[in-house]
Order: sequence, then C-alpha cells, then structure tokens
Amino acid sequence: MEVQEVLAILHKWGIHTLGHLAALDKEQLGARLGPEAIRMWERANGRSSRLLKLIRPPESFQESFEFEREIETAEPLLFMLRRFLEQLAVRLATIYLVTKELTLRITFANSCHVRHGTDSSDWRNETAVAGKQCYERVFKIPQPTNDVDLLFRMLQTHLENFRSEHPIVAVALSAEPIKPAGEQFGLFETTLRNPPQLSETLARLTALLGGDRIGTPVLEETHRPDAFRMQPFGGTGFQPVGQAGVLACKSNGRQDAPLPHSQDGCAPLFRALRRFRPAVSASVLQDENIPAHVRSAELSGKIIAQRGPYFLSGNWWDEKSWARAEWDLQLQNSELVRCHESEGTWKVDGIYD
Repeated sequence: MEVQEVLAILHKWGIHTLGHLAALDKEQLGARLGPEAIRMWERANGRSSRLLKLIRPPESFQESFEFEREIETAEPLLFMLRRFLEQLAVRLATIYLVTKELTLRITFANSCHVRHGTDSSDWRNETAVAGKQCYERVFKIPQPTNDVDLLFRMLQTHLENFRSEHPIVAVALSAEPIKPAGEQFGLFETTLRNPPQLSETLARLTALLGGDRIGTPVLEETHRPDAFRMQPFGGTGFQPVGQAGVLACKSNGRQDAPLPHSQDGCAPLFRALRRFRPAVSASVLQDENIPAHVRSAELSGKIIAQRGPYFLSGNWWDEKSWARAEWDLQLQNSELVRCHESEGTWKVDGIYD
C-alpha cells in the first residue's frame, strides 16, 4: 500500500497527529495497513534511524557591487575590480584552486549600446543580455592562475578600449575555478615561456588593430590567389599563408611555350615569385589583345615575350564570384613579371627573382 493511501485511511480513522498515530497498536496497524504503516508508526515513536546525507552547496566565486552614484570613468570600476580579484584569489587559494576563466558583467543606467575596440568583429566574444541592460565579457586565462596583478592587467587592457553611451551603476566579476594542472614535457619538448604575457600582448594588439586582424592565417578552400582568413590562436598552431608561387608547369597545369632562357616549356624553376601585397595597379598597352607594354609604380617597359592568358574563376554560384586572366610577361630589361586582368583592370602580382 502506498504512503498516500495509508494517510488517506488514517485521516478517515481520525488520526491527524503523530501522537494519535503513536498511540495505536503496532501489530494491529501492520495487519490492517501493511509494512508502510509500520514504518510510519516507528518514525512517530522514534524507533527508526535514518542516516543524514551531506550535500555541499555549489560554491560560487562571484563578487558584485552597486554604486551609489552613476559612474562614467574607468577609475572607480578598476578599483572595485582590483578588490574583487584579491578576494577571489584568497578564497580560491584556501581550497587549492586557480582561476581558469573570468566573467565581467557591467550594468548600465539605461538601455545600453556597447562599443568595444574599433571593429565590429569584436562582438563575437560579447553578449548583451536582453532586458537586463548589461554588458558581459568572458576572459579565457591561457594558463590558470591566481596572480592578481596578471588578472588585473587583463581586465585593464580590455577596459582601456571600452566605450559606452550610458553611465555604469553596477559591476560583477565571477571566476571559474579549476585544479592546478601539472604537465611534464619530454626531453626535446617545450612550451611558451610566459603564456600570460603572450595573452596580454594579443589582447593589446586586438584592441589596437581589431579582432579580425589577429590570429593564424589559414588558407581558404578556393583557387583564388592569396585567399585566406584569420583564425583565432588555439591548439592548432601556426599555419603558413602560402609559399611564394613558383612558376612550374607540373604544379599549375600550364602548357607554356618556352620563354627566352627556358628549357622545359616553363619559366625557369629556380625563379621564385616575389609577390606584391596588395597587387600594384598597372597600365598595359595591348596589340591585338596581346600585352605589348606595361607601366606601373614598380616597373615599366616593353614586353618582348608573354605566356597566357590563364583563366581562373570561382564562386560563380553566389555574390562572391570572381574571374581573372593571368599573364607571365618578360620585359625588355629581362625582368619576368606576373600580371592579371580582372574586369578591365590590370595589376602586377609580383616579380620572379
């Protein structure tokens, strides 16, 4: 018989208190209502024991403060953050933990519009909480630590470029704890000498240049020359943007007639392309659609030999479509250059060494 059924029957009998239940006969109660009623009778008479389960509430490492007056400068904010970090560091050190992540929350006096840095791409690490008029930023600690000076410099670097149209009324800082990690490297393995210093330097560069200009260059899945994107630094390591192009038939599929001083149907393999980034605008005179003379800020002269055009295109299925025709040209002064024409505009990509 379930507990609710037993209670319903006891209420019908007029049993409404523990005293009434304890006064009943244990054997007769068990015979009528079963073992559940016996357990209830034992608890009412103090004859049962139950072990207590110790449940520790989750610890929250968070500090917050509401300003009596609205503030519009960074000094009071930095003063409170310094205090928060000192208190959090002491609390974490007592239980042998370190900080692996900090979350900064700033509450404004009005509906806020927050600007960070000088580039809109910085919004990817920021969250505006709807209806709460606040700004939130998460700081990943490259090497978990309780060093107050180091953590404070990280916050200070971010707030130096922080702008808001409304005054601040409250600030909160929370820390995500983690156990200190120990790592043993091999004989020929090493790590960064000072990961926090690198992180601080990257934070300053991000604030100065913008989030889309700091990271690891990664080649994109396209045949468009020099197409790459910036990927935030992580565990994948550095990847090169690409090598300076070497004009070789085996690598680019071109079936060239030999230019002067060529032996195998291509420009000499020992010549590497020294690229101009960005490509240099040029004026090209043509004779029956064949380049005859080139002039730019970097070079100029009559063209005595040429190979091309080599047509390249991509992304024809969307608005990012592109197309270009490349030429390899030899000038009268024996310079070998690569040019391309796109939508009627000529540019010099580089010079072969």
